[in-house]
Amino acid sequence: MTANAVSNPIDKSAGRLLAGRHHDPFEVLGCHRGDAHWRIRALLPGCSAAQVSIDGVAAPMARVAETDLFEYRCEQREAPAYLLRWRERGGDWREGPDPYCFEPTIGDLDLHLFGEGAHEHIYRILGAHCCIHQGAKGVRFATWAPNAQRVSVVGDFNGWHGLRHPMRCRGTSGVWELFLPGVEAGQNYKFEVLGADDRLVLKTDPYGNRFELRPATAALICAEPDFPWTDADWLARRAGWDWQRAPLSIYEVHPGSWRRGENGAFLNYRELARELADYVAELGFTHVELLPITEHPLDDSWGYQTTGYFAPSRRFGDPDDFRYLVDHLHSRGIGVLLDWVPAHFPRDAHALARFDGTALYEHADPRRGEHADWGTLIFNYGRNEVRNFLLASANYWLEEFHIDGLRVDAVASMLYLDYSRNAGEWEPNRYGGRENLEAIDFLRELNRRVLGRHPGSLTIAEESTAWPQVTRPPWVGGLGFSIKWNMGWMHDTLSYLSREPIYRQYHHDQLTFGLMYAFSENFLLPFSHDEVVHGKRSLLGRMPGDAWQRFANLRLLYTYQFTYPGSKLLFMGSEFAQPGEWQHGAQLPWELAATAEHGGVRQLVADLNHLYREQPCLHRAGYDASGFEWIDCHDSTQSALSFLRRDGDAFLVVVLNFTPVVRHHYRIGVPRAGDYAEIFNSDSRFYGGGDVGNPLPLASTPGPWMDQPHSLSLTLPPLAGIVLRTTPA
Repeated sequence: MTANAVSNPIDKSAGRLLAGRHHDPFEVLGCHRGDAHWRIRALLPGCSAAQVSIDGVAAPMARVAETDLFEYRCEQREAPAYLLRWRERGGDWREGPDPYCFEPTIGDLDLHLFGEGAHEHIYRILGAHCCIHQGAKGVRFATWAPNAQRVSVVGDFNGWHGLRHPMRCRGTSGVWELFLPGVEAGQNYKFEVLGADDRLVLKTDPYGNRFELRPATAALICAEPDFPWTDADWLARRAGWDWQRAPLSIYEVHPGSWRRGENGAFLNYRELARELADYVAELGFTHVELLPITEHPLDDSWGYQTTGYFAPSRRFGDPDDFRYLVDHLHSRGIGVLLDWVPAHFPRDAHALARFDGTALYEHADPRRGEHADWGTLIFNYGRNEVRNFLLASANYWLEEFHIDGLRVDAVASMLYLDYSRNAGEWEPNRYGGRENLEAIDFLRELNRRVLGRHPGSLTIAEESTAWPQVTRPPWVGGLGFSIKWNMGWMHDTLSYLSREPIYRQYHHDQLTFGLMYAFSENFLLPFSHDEVVHGKRSLLGRMPGDAWQRFANLRLLYTYQFTYPGSKLLFMGSEFAQPGEWQHGAQLPWELAATAEHGGVRQLVADLNHLYREQPCLHRAGYDASGFEWIDCHDSTQSALSFLRRDGDAFLVVVLNFTPVVRHHYRIGVPRAGDYAEIFNSDSRFYGGGDVGNPLPLASTPGPWMDQPHSLSLTLPPLAGIVLRTTPA
């Protein structure tokens, strides 16, 4: 074998490579057959010298025309098996396989499915993945940038130089890929993209599984997961879970401010797991819902401006730490729901925005692609690859982290083209309407895939309008969600309870109107983080009156929530009557929970949870009209409500007094003769109340009353609710 000693002039293809504008560097680099020789070329910016090593013998490579391109010519019949050797300026010699001698790592079927928007595991293809390829250990890098002029992978392993490892474009798929032998997990990387707009930008990996701690934004190469899951029994039970006839009570948590560690530091996912599991189990909630822990750059966004749709936030640990949190909660019988944000994403230059110099993930038309209120961009749901990105993200959290369901944020903003827009600021759909047809199709597909692939999981819509059939199957025209937040009930209830009791009689319909539509959807009753921020005050702060009345009103509010049809959600801190608004920059005021008044509310919430879980009448028909019956909804003068919660022939009696007046000899109708015992009273001294109520069983009186065959004479405690159970005579 012999090497040429004189540099050759640069051909056109090599010129495009050196200019950083070549879509397929494999055309120039690597080993190629010439007329009577093999030519080996390597692009090695920052290197003072290069060699090829064939059968252990090193030979120098010639620098081509004073560039960073090195060349070696070898005259032999078969393609040589070789290693590259190079020396950084002022450094030692290094040796390794030539990345440009490897075949593509992504199959045509994967690319086809991605182009169709149907690759459920595209996160295992795109991104950075440790693997063995053609006998070599390394990392496959791949990203989607169909309009880019050049994409390179840069990182700790190549001095962050964009011409060191340019990637190849896989034809019309728009996918760029490169296998780098010798690269290992734990190293930082990004993609350097020369966009269609001629701008050179550094982009973090849309499919990255782990990122640097903010404000740094590089992705980290992750080893293939090998977490020792212990929740097989939980997942098996979940698959057969009849959730529509089971209790569902959710504790909503912001991991960064629930509790803090020493010096105000965030808790690690593992630390959070142990403390949170103990606390939630004591309170009796069935599930935890985490505000978005998908990676995000700004703490103040609470996670709702996501940049890493496949990565748990580094703030709280690594992916296995998050797996531990889910696994540990499952071991305690607690489900885990994740707040997930497919409605919009931030404009941060390092992330998805104009990823390849064009509106790629976002819709190009600002009338459909921008949220002016939030300063964010809207996904282009009509593009297959974008839809696949989001569908794969949803599947990723359930499959790779065993999440039990997704709460989908801001669904209303996805459904309406004119959402928060004035006339002339939005574009009608092809039929002239305001419905976002592509988003509707996406949501239906999301629910079909998630619920079909993961039996027993939930999808929960935060949808604030009267859009019909949100929780009905797509084949009957619905969106296919499991559950919808009942925002109307929440707003009406808080509006009513915030009034002075003397005026409540004039707004009685705010309590009764909700039953007109309560069973039109599978509803969840939310008192979420959105209700305790931005000047709305805390739930306790909204209650009128002196201190005693405010606490009594709050206890009454929770009693109403837990006895009303539908599943339940309560934001952290509300369970012990946090007096001020939620502050995301500090932990909850836990010292208050130890006081009599605040601790009493926490005990009330725990007892309501256990009542809800232990009494089938409160949950077995929570989404069905057969589970509810008014006794009296017309007593506006005394601001009282009474109703039955049913499970077949069994029933509970619920009576609520929304005034601070004790009601003696308050008569209600009941459907069965017998003794009625008070099994819950929100005015109990154990909750900080005055202990007014009905301590002894009450015997029913025969004779029609309120369309019932029997009646009871009760004492109603002030600003309180009671629950009674009967023993038939």
